[in-house]
Amino acid sequence: MQNDGNRGVPEIGNGFSDPDVRSPGEFNHAHIPGALSFPLFTDEERAVVGTLYKQESREVAIKKGLDYFGPRMRKMVEDAEMITQSGTDPSQKTILIHCWRGGMRSGAVAWLLSLYGFDVYLLQGGYKAYRQWVHEQFTKEYPFIVIGGYTGSGKTHLLDELKERGETIIDLEGLASHKGSAFGNIGMPDQPSQEMFENLMALEIFKKSKNAKALWVEDESQRIGAVNIPGDLFRKMSESPVFFLDIPFSERLDFIIQEYGSLSQEKLVNAIIRIKKRLGGLETRNAVNHLIDGEIKESFSILLKYYDKFYLKSLDKKNVLENKVVKIQLAGIHAKENADRLLAHVRHGANV
Repeated sequence: MQNDGNRGVPEIGNGFSDPDVRSPGEFNHAHIPGALSFPLFTDEERAVVGTLYKQESREVAIKKGLDYFGPRMRKMVEDAEMITQSGTDPSQKTILIHCWRGGMRSGAVAWLLSLYGFDVYLLQGGYKAYRQWVHEQFTKEYPFIVIGGYTGSGKTHLLDELKERGETIIDLEGLASHKGSAFGNIGMPDQPSQEMFENLMALEIFKKSKNAKALWVEDESQRIGAVNIPGDLFRKMSESPVFFLDIPFSERLDFIIQEYGSLSQEKLVNAIIRIKKRLGGLETRNAVNHLIDGEIKESFSILLKYYDKFYLKSLDKKNVLENKVVKIQLAGIHAKENADRLLAHVRHGANV
């Protein structure tokens, strides 16, 4: 068994099989992106061993752990073989193992697989070290350029176009599995936990910031659905230049209708009710009644006016209105044309 201190945390998922031997519950809550669930104990077994460790002794806990571990040794070896054989190089038997702190659980599995003939590495400090690395990424400086604009400005489509042109983008809504508005979770996968969102974001920024002259992001509230952009990172984004796509209300309304108009009426109504406190009782009733009567345009018009006011307030809170916002007047939502205009403004350093 080897323990290579040069196996940096960010390299996980890059060329190795990466078993996470924590319990299924720990893994499902959050894990290192690219890692594979390879639990030594079930959630129930982990609870039993942990209780014995705290209430009786380390030795008693280890003996109980061996009761669980012993009968499944062969299966763990066979599962490890399947993991390595499913990789890009079936002959490669290198494995990077981790648990919470790089302690007894990962040590036991590493001993077994090393005995069988695997080339085993232990991730020093385990998942806890990865979490420390994650938090460190959010304190660094990054060359963010923020694409702002009212709801319905096609900012996500514009990011996709910039990506096609070789620009470096960070898709915060994609990482959060949420489009940011009241309707943002409809038709999207379940959101990750806050911890998992941070893990995904840190690795994405780490990878993409290495050689990037600019990191393009969409202007977001700190909260995206049920998750939050970490405070340090959000402050850095708030201090970055904002290019505001100024698109007529009517164009944005038509775009929103195309994006969301065909969604389930029940889900749309429930989404409107969720923002009742901020939207107000009267406007909520009007928006819902219009929707039920099939008057989608009238309903969405109420919501769009609400989001326009909400977005202006969020800009003001970020203290960027005075000299950080560059408004770009655009006729409509045309990703290619708008990308041309946006990049021209950036190249000329318009008022930034």
